[in-house]
Amino acid sequence: MSDAITDRLEGLLWDARVDTLPSGLRHGILVLRFVYAVLRDVIAGNLTLRAMGLVYVTILSVVPIIAISFSILKAFGFHRQLQPVLYTFLEPLGDKGVELTDRVIGFVENIQGDVLAGVGLVLLFITAVSMAQKVENSFNYVWRVDQARSIAQRISEYLTLILVGPVVMVAAMTLIAKFRANALVQQAAEFQPVGQTLQLIEQVAPYGLVVLGFTLVYWFVPNTRVRFTSALAGGVAGGVLWASSGVLFTTFVVSSVRTMSIYATFAIVIMALIWLYLCWLILLIGALVSFYAQNPEYLRIGYRPLNVGSRTWEQIAIGVMTNASAAFRDGAPQPTIATVSDAVGLPSLMLMPVINRLIAANLLTRTDKNELFPQRDPGGITLREILAAVRDTQAIDVWSTGVWPRVVRNLSGRIDEVLERELGDTSIYALLDADANEDTAAESGTSHEQQ
Repeated sequence: MSDAITDRLEGLLWDARVDTLPSGLRHGILVLRFVYAVLRDVIAGNLTLRAMGLVYVTILSVVPIIAISFSILKAFGFHRQLQPVLYTFLEPLGDKGVELTDRVIGFVENIQGDVLAGVGLVLLFITAVSMAQKVENSFNYVWRVDQARSIAQRISEYLTLILVGPVVMVAAMTLIAKFRANALVQQAAEFQPVGQTLQLIEQVAPYGLVVLGFTLVYWFVPNTRVRFTSALAGGVAGGVLWASSGVLFTTFVVSSVRTMSIYATFAIVIMALIWLYLCWLILLIGALVSFYAQNPEYLRIGYRPLNVGSRTWEQIAIGVMTNASAAFRDGAPQPTIATVSDAVGLPSLMLMPVINRLIAANLLTRTDKNELFPQRDPGGITLREILAAVRDTQAIDVWSTGVWPRVVRNLSGRIDEVLERELGDTSIYALLDADANEDTAAESGTSHEQQ
């Protein structure tokens, strides 16, 4: 029943007649597609499971990360501003948030300077980097990225984020506070319109910082190129959800005081875990919005496996290899998975299985930046090898070919003979040259007709 309802709903949202509707109604349906896609992916359960996993990692890493941030901020004289940041984050917990913040800060202050040295410092950094890696893996899952950063990139970029991020955040909040306390600003605030404007800015500024923080996370963390406008769309969605959920969660905490009294001293832990789960889920939902904003062709696909025919796989294999080989011969920039996806009008999710088989067959190489290079001289790579990479068993296959009856084996052999006879030792360069000659002949024929 649910599959039938889903198919019916998708049929309405992606009906071909939508393109003929007035502009306002068409944009409204586009928004409904976004809402439907996000709700569908959240209900599917994968995002919720990853949010739960991040809660577990946060519990293990929160004290080391705050300890590192505290020590860095202390060097800049900003360490006293760390406590208000935690108060703001845990504000939806009410009085329990204040209590939890005091306990965490107490844990951090108990870490003496001599502990943050040698092996202790290394362990703290390993824990912090491990959490950053788990966050990146979750974001890569949302962005359908199957290749994480290299170890060197992880260490350098993660540590930069962990060390610089808290300083920038606290410095921004400090500057806002100093701006509000400035004597000239206070004199100007006595003028009612200016005072009301400054009051509005003061109320909106924390949410603006949240949106900006979310945007920078979505722009930086996934191991792929994210357009800033797409990251901003996710940042706005995540910021609005975070602010709204904070109000709702505060109402829930206030209305369930009697229920929480059953758990006694465990109530603060339970509420903190629920709030952490909601925060991580909101962060992942914002990442999902930014992904769909940049890749609207995935709105209907979601995370469902793509079933395509063997002809499409063969066309993808030849198309990828000819793109990479033509750029290699011409000295042009090598195509990336994203550029090939845009050029052929197919989602990268459909290209990846074929690209992985070409890599396993030693025909293609993929760099850390997702650039695609021929693994050897394309003049020696034949079309027969490219088709074999798709048709034959590769090392990455879980199962090899089955034990087939003789009639099946004979037919398979006849197909191989036909391919050998038709393609022979035709190389990629020979195929590109033949295509270029056809274009030249077509242009020449058009020129004669015009004369």
